[in-house]
Amino acid sequence: MNTLKEIAALCEDLAFDLSFARAREWKSQEAGRVVVGHMPIYFPREIIHAANGLAVGILGGGDKKLIIKGDAYYQSYICHMPRSIVELVLDKHFEGFDGFIFPSICDVIRNLSGMFQLMGEGKFVKYLDLPQNFKAHIGGTFYRHELQTVMDEVFKLNGVVITAERLNHSIGLFNLNRRLICQLYDIRQDFPWRMTAADLYHIVRAGYVIPVEEHNGILEQAVRLIQQETGDPMDKIRVLVMGAFCEQPPAGLIRTIELAGCYIVEDDFLLGARWIQGDIGTGSADPLEAITSAYLEKSTFSSSVYDVGNPKEARLLDLIRKRKIDGVIFAAPSFCDPALLDHPILQKECNDKNIRFISFLYSENTGQFKVIKEQVGTFSDSIKLWD
Repeated sequence: MNTLKEIAALCEDLAFDLSFARAREWKSQEAGRVVVGHMPIYFPREIIHAANGLAVGILGGGDKKLIIKGDAYYQSYICHMPRSIVELVLDKHFEGFDGFIFPSICDVIRNLSGMFQLMGEGKFVKYLDLPQNFKAHIGGTFYRHELQTVMDEVFKLNGVVITAERLNHSIGLFNLNRRLICQLYDIRQDFPWRMTAADLYHIVRAGYVIPVEEHNGILEQAVRLIQQETGDPMDKIRVLVMGAFCEQPPAGLIRTIELAGCYIVEDDFLLGARWIQGDIGTGSADPLEAITSAYLEKSTFSSSVYDVGNPKEARLLDLIRKRKIDGVIFAAPSFCDPALLDHPILQKECNDKNIRFISFLYSENTGQFKVIKEQVGTFSDSIKLWD
């Protein structure tokens, strides 16, 4: 692969391969390997990697999967993603997966974990409660216990003991992964025309379905190429897109926003890949404690996290300043309660600080692209003409 476009095309194929061929191939290459699927948003993949496993992100079928049977499992007034995941289950897309993790982000994900249990999918199903108390002796103790139960389930499958050495090695690989992703975002902050937001999205999303060692190699090559790339800047505004922390927007929606006169220089797409802000400590005699502490102390902000004492509206303003944002696009999935409850708070803060914003809803399999393009285009033009 000699160009960013070639890398992005490869990653798009990997990211939207609903047969999970690379994960199946990886598992077949060595006895004792396990594949564990996890739902959005964040799950510490290090603990699966250290147990000779591959943690595979399950983000729904997007616009690649027609929903027929899945609609019978959920009422119409919830988001689209879980229905497409049920459709994937019923069509046997997860054959060969050993277990599934459901982080506690909303009622829908909790109910989805129950459906997996009723359908007998996988050898274990774990609803992973995330702490909402960020004191180490309360939330930290609770979170560590939750992670230990996951590790115990994997041990039952392959008998691999997660030593401090193995877990520290895995932490180091995922630290590198986050650093490389952050490098791409930082370079695009100054030179957003060198790589489209859709290409960056596909490169990051590929990391959800392939071994971290392979993804690090792809990211290193992408960083090298984007540093060499030049290209010509265009007359576009710099925007932050937020609201897609769980159900992902169709790639066509990301392209539509940029075609309408915007550079997306920050977003909350695939938020789990960048959830921990900075490195997790390595070399510790107790690396599980390091993972626990990182969640308590270095988590990003999200609609799914209780934030008393560290309000997300203040953190949003910090991000706007850091990325030199001209305007904010609040794009949330239809019927996403966490996002829709948070957006009025965040929009009020933008109003109070005279930050331009617009808001619309989408579904993972459609985006009403023409209407959105007109809305975003008007937003972009108004900032360029009058700001």
